[in-house]
Amino acid sequence: MTLVAGVDTSTQSTKVLVCDADTGEVVRQGRAGHPDATEVAPAEWWRAFGEATAGGLLDGVAAIGVGGQQHGMVCLDEDGAVVRDALLWNDTRSAPAAVDLIAELPAGAAGWATATGSVPVASFTVTKLRWLAEHEPDRAARVARVLLPHDWVTHQLRADRAAEPTTDRGDASGTGYWAPATGEYRPDLMRLAFGREFGVPRVAGPAETVGETAAGALLAPGTGDNASAALGLGLRPGDVVVSLGTSGTVYAVSDTPTADVTGTVAGFCDATGRYLPLIATLNAARVMTAVAGLLGIDLATLDDLARQAAPGAGGLTLLPYLDGERTPNLPDAKGLLAGITRANATPANLARAAVEGMLCGLADGMDAVRSQGVGVERVLLIGGAAASRAVQEVAPALLGVPVSVPAPGEYVALGAARQAAWIVAGGEEPPAWPVASTPIAAPPTEAVRKVYGEIRDNAMALLKE
Repeated sequence: MTLVAGVDTSTQSTKVLVCDADTGEVVRQGRAGHPDATEVAPAEWWRAFGEATAGGLLDGVAAIGVGGQQHGMVCLDEDGAVVRDALLWNDTRSAPAAVDLIAELPAGAAGWATATGSVPVASFTVTKLRWLAEHEPDRAARVARVLLPHDWVTHQLRADRAAEPTTDRGDASGTGYWAPATGEYRPDLMRLAFGREFGVPRVAGPAETVGETAAGALLAPGTGDNASAALGLGLRPGDVVVSLGTSGTVYAVSDTPTADVTGTVAGFCDATGRYLPLIATLNAARVMTAVAGLLGIDLATLDDLARQAAPGAGGLTLLPYLDGERTPNLPDAKGLLAGITRANATPANLARAAVEGMLCGLADGMDAVRSQGVGVERVLLIGGAAASRAVQEVAPALLGVPVSVPAPGEYVALGAARQAAWIVAGGEEPPAWPVASTPIAAPPTEAVRKVYGEIRDNAMALLKE
């Protein structure tokens, strides 16, 4: 049996799967946590990797791939030392920088969409670089090279640390200074954001071996977390992923690049040479966690309560912008509980409103992806909150298309392992790894989305005044 390993260096933890390269069967796994913060020392990712792989977890592994949280800014000096803690995707301090960068480029948002497939928001690396240049000029002056989290971890794994760092199309497409349509960096956008050019990692091919570990395992190029999950799920045209993790995401594989001038849909790349149009929300599973905390109950009890309430939660609607929001782009927004009366102010209705509000935000995102010409035939529901019975019952009704729930798994790490198996096996496409899923169905509930949409639009109008 040939063994390969996949690493998910996510916002909250490092997870490692060791798999059979032929079948994808998980034979060993490990995990270690990260600090709960929006800026983190990259050394914490390396510490967590060491903890997750302790005890010989990687013994006999032929190849390793790394999937990682997108957008994070890892700045290195001339000696390769980290200049400052990495600003992560969910650090919104660069929101004003995003507004400035859009205004400064000719044609504004449309110019950015044409150039990079996306319009900058606070999560993108390019906005964080502008923030660094403006607020920490002494540190900015020391920056020689900028990597993303998965790039940095992959480079730490190399036996030859003097080798040129690498990235891949999937992660490069989320920086804001690389063009998916041409496959090239945009030095002009680097200068616009940072005042000068800086070193960037080489963009490796999807199945390229980029180095070896000290133990002799081959290194795959790795990719961003969503592209890695798409690879782990074996995403095919017509499939749309709705992921309910720390953040919420909606994405699909496309044969052609997208360029949404509204900035709602990011025109990312996938890990196979195709494209990955995507929307992201800042608020997903933690909406349920927050409401459970408010009610003084655990998530299992919240799940039971939500299932007891009727669709529409008795007229109670939660606009779940608890951490600001990225889609729509309202980084300073707050949550809103609307329609509350003495009659509907019950724990069950609040629990139901949390589930419906979270899913309505993702349903809006799915509509945006569809507007870019992407077909939607089936939704694959993944992430921690996808295990909720209430979520499974409500999702088909609000999304309006057939929904399947893949077997629980660490799909980012699985996709990274599948990429590792690809470089071992060679060939035009990654090896076929089966993914079991369970279809779920429910009649559409248009009224819930209609009310949610009215409250969302009214709130947005007030926020933009």
